[in-house]
This record gives sequence, C-alpha cells and structure tokens, in this order.
Amino acid sequence: MRSDEVKKGYQRTPHRSLFRATGLKDEDFQKPFIGVANSFIEIIPGHFFLNKVAEIIKEEIRANGCVPFEFNTIGVDDGIAMGHDGMLFSLPSRELIASSVESVMNAHKLDAMIAIPNCDKIVPGMIMGALRVNVPTIFVSGGPMAKGYKKDGTPIDLATAFEAVGKHEAGTISEEELHDIECNACPSGGSCSGMFTANSMNTLMEAMGIALPGNGTILAQTKEREELYRQAARRICDIAKDEAAREKFKLRNILNENAVKNAFAVDMAMGGSTNTVLHMLAIANEAGVDFQLKDINKISKSVSHIAKISPSLTTVHMEDINRAGGVNAVMKEMTKRGADVLADNLTISGETILEKIADARIKDETIIHTIDNPYSAVGGLAILYGNLAEQGAVIKTAGITGDRVFTGKAVCFDGQAEAIAGILMGRIKAGDVVVIRYEGPKGGPGMQEMLTPTSLIMGMGLGSSVALITDGRFSGATRGASIGHVSPEAAEGGMIGLLQDGDEIHIDVDNYILSVNLSEDEIAERRAKFVPVKKDLQSRWLGQYRALVTNASSGAVLRCDL
Repeated sequence: MRSDEVKKGYQRTPHRSLFRATGLKDEDFQKPFIGVANSFIEIIPGHFFLNKVAEIIKEEIRANGCVPFEFNTIGVDDGIAMGHDGMLFSLPSRELIASSVESVMNAHKLDAMIAIPNCDKIVPGMIMGALRVNVPTIFVSGGPMAKGYKKDGTPIDLATAFEAVGKHEAGTISEEELHDIECNACPSGGSCSGMFTANSMNTLMEAMGIALPGNGTILAQTKEREELYRQAARRICDIAKDEAAREKFKLRNILNENAVKNAFAVDMAMGGSTNTVLHMLAIANEAGVDFQLKDINKISKSVSHIAKISPSLTTVHMEDINRAGGVNAVMKEMTKRGADVLADNLTISGETILEKIADARIKDETIIHTIDNPYSAVGGLAILYGNLAEQGAVIKTAGITGDRVFTGKAVCFDGQAEAIAGILMGRIKAGDVVVIRYEGPKGGPGMQEMLTPTSLIMGMGLGSSVALITDGRFSGATRGASIGHVSPEAAEGGMIGLLQDGDEIHIDVDNYILSVNLSEDEIAERRAKFVPVKKDLQSRWLGQYRALVTNASSGAVLRCDL
C-alpha cells in the first residue's frame, strides 16, 4: 500500500506516534488509509451540510475495514459572489482547491480517496487535484437542491431570482412578488436545482465513470442520497483493500480520452453550462488528454439534444431528470443514434460505461426525450470562430431564446460593473450586441460570470432581441444569445478589445461564426494604436493568478513552464 511509506518499519516510529495521537491503534496500521476530501463550508447552500455527509462516509469506511482521514478545501458561492468584485476570486479558487487536494494526499501518502464536492469550481478543482495524485478515487457530491415554488405553484429556482431583478426594474412584477421569489427560489440545501454549472459537472462525473449512478440527480439531504454515500464508501474500501484493484482503478485509468469525450457528449445531450467547457478542458489537461476546443463541434454534430432543463426549460429540474431515469437513461438513449456516440470505458463501479447503462430506460418521455423526438438534432453547446474569436468562443445553444442568426450594433463596456450600470440606465435596445470585455482570465482577472447583466436583459424583455458577447463567462443559470470565453481576450490584444460602439457584429450559430464586419485595413489601423487595459490590483493572489493563467481556449489553466 502507498501508505506503508508513512506507517511501516522501525524508521516510521515517530510517524506512527503522531498517528496514535489522532486515535489510531495497532490494528489500524494494517488497513488502507482513505482520504476524505470534503468541501464543507457554511456559506454555500450546497455545502453547509457536508460535515454530516462526511460523518456518514467515515462511519461506513471504518465499518468496511479502512481508516478515514477527513480534510477540507475552500469554496466560493458564485451566486453570492455574483455582480461585484468577489466574483474575481471564483475561478482562481479552482486552482487552490486542486493544489490543496494534491498537497494533502501526496504529503501523507494516502491510498485512496473519496471526494465530496458539490458546486461550481469545487467539482473540477477536486478532479484536477485527484488526477495529479492518481489513486483510486470516487466522487460523491452533496446532491442537487429541490426546486422551489411561487405562491401560485409555479416552479422557480435561483435563475428566477436573478431574472426577477430585471423584471422589477422594468416594472413588470411587484415588490411583493419579488419577495415571494426571494423566499422560495432556494428552498433547501443542495446545488442549485437546474442544469447550472454545479449540476452539469455532477452529471458529467457519471459520464466520466468517476461517480456512481445518481450522483448528478438524486436530491440532497434525502435517504436515497445517504445510501449513495454509503455505497461509495463501501466501494472505495473494496478497491483499497485489494492490491490489483488499487492499480486497476487508479483515476487516470478511468478518466482518460474516452471519458473526456463521453463527458462532452452527455453535456451536449443535456444542454449543460458553458462553464463545463472551461472545466473539462482543464481536466483534460490534467489527465494528459489532447482535447482541443474545436473538437467540441464534432461531438455536437453526432449527439441529439434530448434533455432540456432549467434555465433552458424553466419547469424542469434535476429532480425531474432523476424521476425520468437519471443520467443513465440519457446515456442509454444517446447510444441509439449510433454505437460510437459513447465510447465504452472502465468506470469506478467496476463495470464499463455500456454495461452500466444496459438496462437503463426513460421513464418519462416528456422530461427526457427520445432521439426520434429531440429538442435539436445537434448538441446544446457550440464553439464559434471568426475574426472576433480566432481561438474560439462558447455559446449554450440550448439556452437561445431568439434567432440563431443575429447581426447587430456593438455597445461596448470595459467590465461587468460598467455594463450593469449601462443596462440599468437604458443604454441597450433591441438589435444591440452588448460587448463586455476585460473580464477574461487575465483581464478580470479571474473571468467573472455574467449572470447579472444577462438576467437584467432577460428580465427587461430583451432576451430574444439582444445578444451579448464577452471574454468572461456565464453562470450556468444564464440563457439567451450569450457568447462567452471569447479568445484571445482583450487583455492579451484580442479583437474584442478593438471593438467600438456601432461596429456591426455577425453571429451565425449553425455555421459556427462570430465576426465583426470590419476591413483588414481598419483592423490593422486600430491594432497599431491599441494598448490593453491593465487593472490595478490590491490582491497578491489575483496578481499571481494573472501572471500565470492562460486564456479560456485552453481551459484557463496555470502555466508551469516559466
């Protein structure tokens, strides 16, 4: 066992002495040591109860002949950080989480790991750290939140609350209705109830084979979820106690090229958050998989979009997907379009992905559609290219509410705060393309999510007649013609930084085009005069991040080759 390096032999007498101080006995030194990576933090609705989850998992690990060691990572609640400079710390927190998992697991030579994430950057951060460690690892998230209901019985969620601000600003809902939404949009613990970034990543872990069935859809704080925790604990002990299994189920043997492609395919079928692109590129990088942004469009063409979930379809939430058959039912239906839609691959349960879904079926075809009745014959995400996005830009096609071809005049803002102020002042009208720049990984720095401006646009009734482009990114709760991750970003001299008010921008989703109608001579003249804005920073951490981070087309990973 890997842990023998810290617990076996007379030279490890002082090490064992320290272990004994934590409560270990003679018999424990013969058992596998299991890391329990917990993202418990009291400020995040998806995480405030994870301390209790860890107790359940540790109890089951002990009962199955292993020794658990719990440790914690940090977490940032994107909803609370949204719309102010706190969001600058959200994406960078992914790197801190990855490094903390790597640090604890490798410093103490633990044999295997259960990771307990739930929300946003915490899920990919834990995966990235676990890939560096490369021991058998099972991910079991805290689970999705139940959907809320207004007094009139209408299903609502966090996206409803953000869009309600715009509706109130436009005078279409009262103070009383706004308060009703506030009090009921998030009714319980769990990751926000739609196919936002957290639940997108939690479902993709099933597709990657690193989580057990139900991880993305079984509601938080339920008996069914508790049994999932216990199953995961039993399974990691079965693996950790067997030498051959410890080798077979190393994380990199499961999370390989096939797993990355399967994750993107399921993402397409379910219309996940655009943030999954950013995170899966970073995960592929950690796994040593050569996956390029342009490869996503190839996958999209072969996958039918068969599950539409809030914010794309506001009445359907994760609990509905669970009732309709879960992620396994989605994957099973996907394979009916062709044998190569999903690559067969080992999963942490011991089965291959195709063995795991063999008996799955759709239980409600109004929630999960068949491939004969898809929402779209192509996937719910697309990568756009053109002179405005030479290295690519991402759009959630599943969330488009207007036309898929759009030409409009640019209204430019240097940052999200300036954009929010401009939208509230009435600067945006039908036919405009809102441009928010200097919000990329370097320019932000930290690549803020743009849920507040997109929600204001939707709430004001402009969602079908206005487009938005940014070198920043969007919340999973965003809908509308919202294009993010524009690369190169403004801070590194990208074309988005050269735009001026009134420039004509052309978007053609089905032909993967994002361009500005300017001559090469005009572009060259502007570029010769261009000096990117570099924001003053008070934060040493954000300064370090800005110096090391790459742009969104490579997953905003940190450079290590200085």
